[in-house]
Amino acid sequence: MKHRIVVLGAGYAGTFSAGYLARQLHADDFEITVVNAEPDFVERLRLHQLAAGQDLRHRPLPEVFAGTGIRLRVARVTGVDTAHRAVTVTDGDGIDRLEYDTLLYTLGSTVADHGVPGVGAHAFHVAARPAALRLRAGLDELGTDGEVLVVGGNLTAIEAATEIAESRPGLRVSLVTRSELGGWLSTKGRRHLLRAFDRFGIAVHEHTTIQRVEQAAAFTADGTRFASDATVWAAGFAVHPIVAASGLAVETDGRITVDRQMRSVSHPNVYVAGDSAFVIAESGLPLPMSCASTAPTAKQATAAIIGDLTGRKIPAITMSYTGNHISLGRKDAIYQFVDRAGQTKPRPLRGRTAARVKSSILDGAAWALSHPNLGKPSHQYRSTTATAHSPELTTG
Repeated sequence: MKHRIVVLGAGYAGTFSAGYLARQLHADDFEITVVNAEPDFVERLRLHQLAAGQDLRHRPLPEVFAGTGIRLRVARVTGVDTAHRAVTVTDGDGIDRLEYDTLLYTLGSTVADHGVPGVGAHAFHVAARPAALRLRAGLDELGTDGEVLVVGGNLTAIEAATEIAESRPGLRVSLVTRSELGGWLSTKGRRHLLRAFDRFGIAVHEHTTIQRVEQAAAFTADGTRFASDATVWAAGFAVHPIVAASGLAVETDGRITVDRQMRSVSHPNVYVAGDSAFVIAESGLPLPMSCASTAPTAKQATAAIIGDLTGRKIPAITMSYTGNHISLGRKDAIYQFVDRAGQTKPRPLRGRTAARVKSSILDGAAWALSHPNLGKPSHQYRSTTATAHSPELTTG
């Protein structure tokens, strides 16, 4: 009987991991199934562009996985039963259960409402393709006259605000953040960010916390009202609640606690990559929920799965975070570098050069999904009967 590997989610981490595993493990010994709510690979890092009215390249998952033998199940994950090693999924035909021997959890994150009343009913977000399309439709209805309020001061909020302002210049865009906009950037980086906001005419309200969202306005605790025809909620990310219900050990922020090899500390046959994983980087700090965390966690998880199932040594993938790459519309960006301790470096890459670099990185990442070996040879590693996990990583 084949060893059943189920990958939950086909974002950057899941798609890369599934393709790489399929090219390294022998098809006679292993069966790989990918579960994803949509039939296409979605470039989440470009969803602010989709929301603003731009069309993204269509990338059907059957084409991405062509020739790999991967089984694609288009369905929504509704539960993970770690006790019985099964996943509950729902599609147009109803509810089904998929049993697994090894599970790779890469469902990522969604928008965090922080319990603020009205967010779910009245606000838009860009953390998923259907949500970005709803925002796009809402902006279309506004036409060339309306108020757009972006709530949040993180990368997603900045990119959404600037993209909408550039693509739809008739709309009046403002941003509310509870802290200082771009406060984590270097002096030069923040100066460049504020100049971009001035150029787009985006009004910024710092040190302001939204406590309630209604259909045409958002309110602070003291009753200050911000008129809004479309409120875009971008105040952070959260892991899907099915994680906590699964019995997996989690952190206070909901992320799955893993060891250095990306295994769940409570269920070693469950591996995690992407935003859902809580792992400590070389800096001594947890890797943030960010695109920059995807590659190292996915590479480490796949290396651990291959090592545990075939008896091979598991290489240690460097868990590092190099910085923030922030789009400011299509022709401007900031690449803010950080050092090994996570402190910002004084000279960020800015302007058109930074925008071109980010575009090439995103294009390269999308291409790599169909070429996960990236120049490395494919193998056909066979399964071993060993069940003990490798306790140590090797740098060789």
